[in-house]
Amino acid sequence: MSILSSSHENIALYIDGSCLENQNVTAETPAAWGMAIVIGDNGLGKGSGEILEETWGRVICKPNAEEFIGAEVGSNNTAELTAFAMALRWLLIDDSEYSAIIYTDSQYAGNLATGAWRAKANKSLVKHVQNLWQEVAQVRTVEWRHVRAHRGHRWNERADHLANRCVNNQLPIPLTFWKPGQR
Repeated sequence: MSILSSSHENIALYIDGSCLENQNVTAETPAAWGMAIVIGDNGLGKGSGEILEETWGRVICKPNAEEFIGAEVGSNNTAELTAFAMALRWLLIDDSEYSAIIYTDSQYAGNLATGAWRAKANKSLVKHVQNLWQEVAQVRTVEWRHVRAHRGHRWNERADHLANRCVNNQLPIPLTFWKPGQR
């Protein structure tokens, strides 16, 4: 049984990545991702809909780690790609048949995930994300849309908040006390 009611036409997954030192990155550079899953969203950025779930995590760069999905370094790009992978993984375990829209402020991640662009770096991570995209596309309609960063789009700002707090080893501010733009 799906956790979504039949009154919702699609699932919106807002994702973002964050990196503390996005220059001269290494496998030790802290990077993290955040995701807000929203139902009833109209995509206009005013905060319509309701958060179904929020999640966040670190970019894992250790090949022997169980959670490793191909990131060689911690960077903004690997964080954005990891967020994309986590959104696609979520869609694979959600048992609804609703269409899904993944919103990201990273054209890099969106175009690489769908294969519209060819990877010049992060090739293993990109291949993992592309495989997930293909797997999800076999079971439901999925698309991605670009959202301009730091422009007050409520759910994109929330995903940014989740990623930023994670990379700084802080818990997110609860939604009831949080305001867009608040890091």
